[in-house]
Amino acid sequence: MINDVTIVLGGQAGQGIQTIEFILARVLKRSGYHVFSTKEYMSRIRGGQNTITLRAADRPVSALTRHIDILLPLDPGILEHVADRMTVDTVILGDAEALSLDRAVLDAPISRIAREAGGKIYESTAAVGVLAGILEADQTILRDYLRVYFRGKKPKVIDQNCAAADLGYAAGRKLCEDGSLSYSIARDEKTADRILVNGAEAVALGAIAGGCNFISSYPMSPSTGVLTFLASHDDTFDIVAEQAEDEIAAVNMAVAAWYAGARAMATTSGGGLALMGEGISLAGVLETPLVIHLAQRPGPGTGLPTRTEQGDLELALYAGHGEFPRVIYAPGTIEEAFLLSARAFNTAARCQVPVFVLTDQYTMDTYYDIPEFELEAISVEKHIVETNAGYQRYRLTEDGVSPRGVPGYGSGLIAADSDEHDEDGHITESMTVRNAQVDKRLGKMELIMKDPVPPVLTGPEDFRVLLVGWGSTCQPIREGLERSGRTDTAHLHFPQVYPLPHQAQGYLEQAEKVIVVENNATAQFGKLLILHGGREPDGAILKYDGLPFTVEELADAITEID
Repeated sequence: MINDVTIVLGGQAGQGIQTIEFILARVLKRSGYHVFSTKEYMSRIRGGQNTITLRAADRPVSALTRHIDILLPLDPGILEHVADRMTVDTVILGDAEALSLDRAVLDAPISRIAREAGGKIYESTAAVGVLAGILEADQTILRDYLRVYFRGKKPKVIDQNCAAADLGYAAGRKLCEDGSLSYSIARDEKTADRILVNGAEAVALGAIAGGCNFISSYPMSPSTGVLTFLASHDDTFDIVAEQAEDEIAAVNMAVAAWYAGARAMATTSGGGLALMGEGISLAGVLETPLVIHLAQRPGPGTGLPTRTEQGDLELALYAGHGEFPRVIYAPGTIEEAFLLSARAFNTAARCQVPVFVLTDQYTMDTYYDIPEFELEAISVEKHIVETNAGYQRYRLTEDGVSPRGVPGYGSGLIAADSDEHDEDGHITESMTVRNAQVDKRLGKMELIMKDPVPPVLTGPEDFRVLLVGWGSTCQPIREGLERSGRTDTAHLHFPQVYPLPHQAQGYLEQAEKVIVVENNATAQFGKLLILHGGREPDGAILKYDGLPFTVEELADAITEID
């Protein structure tokens, strides 16, 4: 019994591969299979070569695999694009005549099926049917889901889509029954209680759980999914969603919203964060809470605007002029994307600092089935006081956090000025006051360090080699380490990359070798370990071609460590 099948859908933008992915993943999950899916695509509306990788398994899976079991190319050019992922066992599935390939193609007459159902427009649904038939998904679930998916269409269109799926399903089963293919994945009834969520949805839902009621952004791939999700649910959750004219306006809106008492997020990518630098610094001196979601993509400049990279850690670490504290979270799982996004709002409110949620294109566009989010442990901490006539916005305190009032709540004056100020918020050039206010702001780091998100160790506790990763490398490292079979190696994942959690020190000191794994060219987190962890890495596994790590390439790299 094959318990894990990797399917790659490939074609040009506009050929419907995302429709196939969306429907097939949900039908498979509802049929009792665990599902993982991610995509890589070119920066164009039409044309190019785009792929979707979908895994169906008998157990939870949450990482990208390099190999391909079934390739469904909707365009012949996709074969060259994925040539390094194909093996002699890869099955190419599709219209044999239409593809005209040098390599053998297992004929699945998708075009003919679509014509029989009503026209070329039904090719995507026919392809879903073929793949569902091959994997023996529940055909009733397939029909029912199609009726839900196309519920806004005319009855005839719905019926023709169902017909295309039925014909495709029969063709897929025929390929299995005549011995051309044989896949039999064990079903898991527990998938019925699990949800299918991608990274963008998880960040947005976490923001909602954290009390977010204002989102401002200038759309920039790959962060836009968070804005569109919150905007599409603004009435349900009482959220103001503002598409700003640029990123400078977006961050200033978020700062102003927090000043007025809202709980705001600005979402952007690297180029947008570069423009937000002055606004981030403004939040630093105003001691206004601020949550920024930064979805990374390769730079510099426009770089590879639809690909993935972990190249902006140092940008987030040093964004904004002057010295002021901040917190940076970097979720490595869908669950962490939800929990850390919610936590970011409470951390920002409690410590009155900018808090970054650092993701990337891979995280944003990847989804897999997970247990329902645990909401019991999440609360909305507002940390707002009712002011009186003697209120001082920047009163010196032992932990560096001054009582935060908002306009209209109490009788006190709520001052805010980007110049250095005294305890009342009035502009000052007193050097004594300047020192006191700088020390007060920086003193918050001690408060932040009291409650960090600790790193997560996977593997043997008596490890000799320690793989260190952050953000989206988490799941590929875990599965790669498992496949490598090494018993002397563990993985330390950092959901909080700054400030560095004190719990990491013991692990770093224990390791004979520390190897950082990062999707960038300069081992940015490795440099952070030297600065704040007191440990220089002994090596690095780096990737910066715009694609995420696959399980196999990490397993190979881990195996080769001395």
